[in-house]
Amino acid sequence: MRSLIRAVRENDQVARFLAWPGDFDLDRGDHCEDVHLASGAALEGFAGDGAGGTYFFCGEGGEERPILYADSEGRAALVAIGLPELLRLLLVAPWWRDCRAFTAEESREFAAGYLDDMPDLAAERDRAAAALGLDLPTEADALARLRAVALEIGKDFVLVFTPEAKPYDPLITD
Repeated sequence: MRSLIRAVRENDQVARFLAWPGDFDLDRGDHCEDVHLASGAALEGFAGDGAGGTYFFCGEGGEERPILYADSEGRAALVAIGLPELLRLLLVAPWWRDCRAFTAEESREFAAGYLDDMPDLAAERDRAAAALGLDLPTEADALARLRAVALEIGKDFVLVFTPEAKPYDPLITD
């Protein structure tokens, strides 16, 4: 199986699209705080965003591992099972961090703002997906999957601020 991290690094157009509007940068994987998973499973920061958030692989393995996102405000959530799922989310709904209700209406409102800034967003997204060999879900399906992963599977992935033994707050709630 081909490495998606390598594919992103080797394709400037894809890396640029993921950096904006995706706000995903493979050179920002160092989290600013000492953290661990409550379960004791391995935690590996591999990417981040411009606001200080970090994406972590959880457990042992490769790019198929669950991915937890922690923001700079002390909140975290499991957001994908594997890098392909995360990249699909970032490609179809880069505004996912702003969603709270995960409704189609809410997502359309955020999408409109992104389209104002980047009218060719869909074409750029489709080129990036093709370069990565990813089939894209609908926006609604990607957000529904994010919510399900965070609220169902994610309950077993609690990020803890190590110095104080304090769990991060949930990023996504009912």
